[in-house]
Amino acid sequence: MTEAQNFDGIDQLERSDDWGVYKTLLESTKAIPWKINWQTMQFDYIGPQIEPLLGWRRESWLSANDWIERIHPDDREKTVNFCVSQSQEGVDHEADYRALKADGSYVWIRDVVHVIRDGEGKTTDLVGFMFDISARKQMEEEVIQLNRKLEGWSNQDGLTGIANRRLFDQTMAAEWARGKRSQAPLSLLLFDVDHFKGYNDHYGHVKGDDCLIRVAREISALSWRSSDLFARYGGEEFAIVLPETPAEAALQIAEQCRQAVAALKISHAKSPLGHITISVGICTLVPGGEVDHIGMIERADDKLYRAKGIGRNCVCS
Repeated sequence: MTEAQNFDGIDQLERSDDWGVYKTLLESTKAIPWKINWQTMQFDYIGPQIEPLLGWRRESWLSANDWIERIHPDDREKTVNFCVSQSQEGVDHEADYRALKADGSYVWIRDVVHVIRDGEGKTTDLVGFMFDISARKQMEEEVIQLNRKLEGWSNQDGLTGIANRRLFDQTMAAEWARGKRSQAPLSLLLFDVDHFKGYNDHYGHVKGDDCLIRVAREISALSWRSSDLFARYGGEEFAIVLPETPAEAALQIAEQCRQAVAALKISHAKSPLGHITISVGICTLVPGGEVDHIGMIERADDKLYRAKGIGRNCVCS
């Protein structure tokens, strides 16, 4: 039996005594049955379930345009183009979109469409079901948000809340590769808290953790570009990645960080100055040549230890 013969059977069924039984079955489901004449683009039938779901009166669904106008503007073009192309090709299909309710809100719908064709393969009618998938979409969105949170946590230092070593390593590799293409200078600052072992020994590790949190919070509050990265490198050591930043600007930023931490005046009985300070090492390179991003980190680390060697609470570049 051809699809055309099968569809003729549907028409005959609608006119038969049995149609009442099948109509009752269709209208007793949560899915919304419908049927459109492809030549006239008019609805031949739509289930009464449409009213409690969307609020539009059943009689208002006259043509395909009524369906189109009740699709969310952001979903409309993509959904209509897809459904029309698939219907023209005679391909059964499904489409998810947000449908406008009579009260102005939206609900997620999945349309499952079966294409009826004549003996020559031309589309004559569309029949299908609309399903309310709002709960499923909400669950999917919650999963997406949870995955984003998990990804964020995986890149976040558990103590200070700033970027962790993992994200620092990824960023350094990425910015080095980008710098090789653009030939723009890349700067890296490494700094740590001076005499921090003595601070921990004197005040205890709880106070030590609080000190690191306060330092991280103060540095985070400075003005940063979206491309910059402030991360905890390990222990009391921190790193700042500055893409497209020349040496002079990096030096100014390092000095700004040093002054900001000193201004906190966190008491440190085991420091010659009596309060917390930091030492900063800077390396600025145009990525390329024999040195890679690991070598750049090593150079910045060397500058940091040089800063500590000449008295601490200073910047070495």
